[in-house]
Amino acid sequence: MKNEMELIFDAVSDNEAFARVAVAAFIAHLDPTVEEMADIKTAVSEAVTNSIIHGYENLYGYKRGASSGTAGESGSPGKVRVHCILEKEILHVEVIDQGRGIENVEQAMEPLFTTKPELERSGMGFAFMEAFTDELEVESTPGKGTTVRMVKKIGTGSWIDA
Repeated sequence: MKNEMELIFDAVSDNEAFARVAVAAFIAHLDPTVEEMADIKTAVSEAVTNSIIHGYENLYGYKRGASSGTAGESGSPGKVRVHCILEKEILHVEVIDQGRGIENVEQAMEPLFTTKPELERSGMGFAFMEAFTDELEVESTPGKGTTVRMVKKIGTGSWIDA
């Protein structure tokens, strides 16, 4: 069976929790383990946060006194799209923004690399996404945006033989 859902929301920090919980609710019927649920929520959280902070440079909620975003000429914070497809026990998640994009994806994916050290960003977002999912792919075009694709198998098997 295949099931699909999509969220589109403003690129503001408050919506990161919404996206994380929505994806968790989407897979809840599979009865994932606590660890699987935590992995998915963390990976989604990191991808959405990257879109908000780096894609749209929306620092509202992350830096005192910062504006609510600089993505568009209208002052709009931009939009983040989370698209999920569940095929049997395989979850496919795409987090898409149309923000500033990434100049060097390979460098951005290196652990501890950050372009926002003044915000005390750890530079571990992509490393966490990679560690907590089975597959990670990042496509980005400067000035056009970024798509993060993640795949996670739910129910990787019991450690107790039945």
